[in-house]
Amino acid sequence: MAGVWLFLFGYFAFHAFQGDNSLAALKRLEVQQQELSALAEDVAAERAALEARTAKLANRTIDPDMLEEQVRLRLGFTHPDEVIVFIPATGR
Repeated sequence: MAGVWLFLFGYFAFHAFQGDNSLAALKRLEVQQQELSALAEDVAAERAALEARTAKLANRTIDPDMLEEQVRLRLGFTHPDEVIVFIPATGR
């Protein structure tokens, strides 16, 4: 009878540390959750920045500086005595 109990204990102990539902798998999932949470925060910050930039181009409240920047960038308008250098945004 003791052998049966020893076998059952060994069986459950082995599977507690091995396999898809083990403690090691739980630790890997926790690390993955932290990485994905950090990524989600980065994406949310980027989205907020894009929404703020888009809001400046809304019909009701057009920011003159934003409008001028877009006109110069897309249409190439400059004053005769200006030299403009556009630096591309990184990470996009």
